[in-house]
Amino acid sequence: MEYISTRGDQTRYSSAQVIKQGIAPDGGLFVPVQIPVLDISQFKDMASQRYQERAVQILSLFLSDYSHDELQTMVEAAYDEEKFGEHPAPLVQINKYCDQEYLLELWHGPTAAFKDMALQLLPHLMKAAIEKTGEQAEVCVLTATSGDTGKAALEGFKDVDGTSVVVFYPAEGVSPAQKLQMVTQQGQNCHVAAVEGSFDDTQNGVKSIFKDNEFKEKLHSQGKILSSANSINWGRLVPQIIYYCSAYADLIKSEKIEPGEKINLVVPTGNFGNILAAWYAYKMGVPVNKLICASNRNKVLSDFIRNGHYDRRRDFFVTNSPSMDILVSSNLERLLFELTGRDSDKVGEWMQALSETGHYKIDHDTLKKLQTVFVGGFADEKGTLKTIRDVYDRTDHVVDTHTAVGFNVFSRYAARSKDTAKTIFISTASPLKFSGAVCDAVFGNGYSNGRSDKVLLEELSAESGLGIPETLRDLQQKPVLHDKKITPEDMQDYVESKLLP
Repeated sequence: MEYISTRGDQTRYSSAQVIKQGIAPDGGLFVPVQIPVLDISQFKDMASQRYQERAVQILSLFLSDYSHDELQTMVEAAYDEEKFGEHPAPLVQINKYCDQEYLLELWHGPTAAFKDMALQLLPHLMKAAIEKTGEQAEVCVLTATSGDTGKAALEGFKDVDGTSVVVFYPAEGVSPAQKLQMVTQQGQNCHVAAVEGSFDDTQNGVKSIFKDNEFKEKLHSQGKILSSANSINWGRLVPQIIYYCSAYADLIKSEKIEPGEKINLVVPTGNFGNILAAWYAYKMGVPVNKLICASNRNKVLSDFIRNGHYDRRRDFFVTNSPSMDILVSSNLERLLFELTGRDSDKVGEWMQALSETGHYKIDHDTLKKLQTVFVGGFADEKGTLKTIRDVYDRTDHVVDTHTAVGFNVFSRYAARSKDTAKTIFISTASPLKFSGAVCDAVFGNGYSNGRSDKVLLEELSAESGLGIPETLRDLQQKPVLHDKKITPEDMQDYVESKLLP
């Protein structure tokens, strides 16, 4: 499989090259030259396979310059039972008396969030990519995070030979647990800094560094190159396709659907990477009825799906689902490239307009194609907390704030559409990772006030029956190793200070 850029560069790149580079030289995002297709018999065959076997099958289609044996070794190491348990991505029927609704739990990895599904594998792919391309330079993995990617990247790349990782997070835009996970991170090659501003400010700062050719040449002269662990990196995105294919195979295995039966996928969405992976799975052959794109009060994607106008010129809200507090969804570029018939000129004009004016409007035909499979909606903070309580009362399952946004949006969609397709809700984080907000939902508004994070964790664990993940245990007692706070303008200087002598 070869790859091209969404911005028009017709150079063909290998999968190892795109994983190593992260972003295309022309500023675009890498996409496969063609999307491989599976027939329904292959999903039936997957039903009898372990998750790791399914993963190798999907990865082999996209990463053709990695051998089957290489991928198998990487997958077994990434999704080790000690890290993820017996099943890395279990599909759970949430009410035994109703076979319509399922949770795809993606938070059983080392950092208790769905980013582990990709970022435990990416370091293996990256290390091999460095070797396959003959790269002698150290790869610096430069990452902006709205909360979960940062810790998952740090944990994945910690002390990996030939790499370093620099993570920037919005100073006031992550949960207390997310912040503590990052600032207490160990690892000689790990660097973390808080940025004054929003995630979009942080992400824009990282993009500016990638675009600065003079700075990249300076790094290269000192034996350093940049890559990314954000979902702009294809090596971060392709592992996420796996769990959608796997979930469909699990439905077949449990005889909850007939092979070929269409399903809904409900995905809480910020940077558009997770739901884009669902779209790729759909194009590969997963029978999808609707992809429900669930946003919080920063509802730029919800509005865009409704009217085709992407407009980040709006108030930014810090919400109780912080990983979705985003106004510039980078991965949307890949989808628009595909929906326009790979019209890089049109996509380039839209992306330039977004950069220069803060908005763009797509044409009617592209909007119609978008709305054929995507449904958008949003939930505010009050609705999110109410939904956590409602889901708990109805199903005895406690969900985190991001997953609750998905339930909230879907409930209103289902009421107006009368859609009866079986539905998978993507559960993106352990509810214990957002214990304050979830306790307020479960025990009553304001319950978290005056209670320590340790107490809230223990009480929510007892109420939900969920064990406290090791990554969250005793966070308050761990030493803070990264306390730097900088402005967006200082981000490049920070990278230079950490990478160059």
